[in-house]
Amino acid sequence: MNIALFGGSFDPPHVGHEKIVYAVLDSVDIDKLIVVPTFLNPFKITSHLTSLQRLALTKELFSNNNKIEVSDFEVSQNKATPSIETVNHIIKKYKPKNIYLIIGADNIKSIHLWKDFDKLNQLVTFIVISRDGYEEKNDIIQTINIKLDINISSTTLRGNLDLKYIPKKIEQKVEKLWKQE
Repeated sequence: MNIALFGGSFDPPHVGHEKIVYAVLDSVDIDKLIVVPTFLNPFKITSHLTSLQRLALTKELFSNNNKIEVSDFEVSQNKATPSIETVNHIIKKYKPKNIYLIIGADNIKSIHLWKDFDKLNQLVTFIVISRDGYEEKNDIIQTINIKLDINISSTTLRGNLDLKYIPKKIEQKVEKLWKQE
């Protein structure tokens, strides 16, 4: 079994996340793609929506595809959870033949700072999603590169929620939650 992991804050989930998931499924031989919302990104101190809100929205967004699973592993840890812990959990649970970790090209320059990076690098093949303005070349990790021109990020959306970047399936819920915050 080939498994890909796609972790992130998903604060909020947006059309870019959706495009990444389907681009990976279309481009790489994967039996299961596991989306893993964080309880809290290890490099951040807060999130706009709660971890349970982000988990529920992400589950709803990807509920119509049996190759996609949304995992509550990191949210249930109730703490910032390094990728190595999630990868080890998935390996123990599924015993995959190959495990891929989906990251944005913007992560490459600091990936060596991730907890137990050397061990993580031995366990996974990185799928790097690049976009204009971010260099994906490196000599640190083995990668599969997928080029997507997605000009949106959760960081930008948190500053100014623009519903055109929120998938229709969850748009009303995101708008309602955003107004409550």
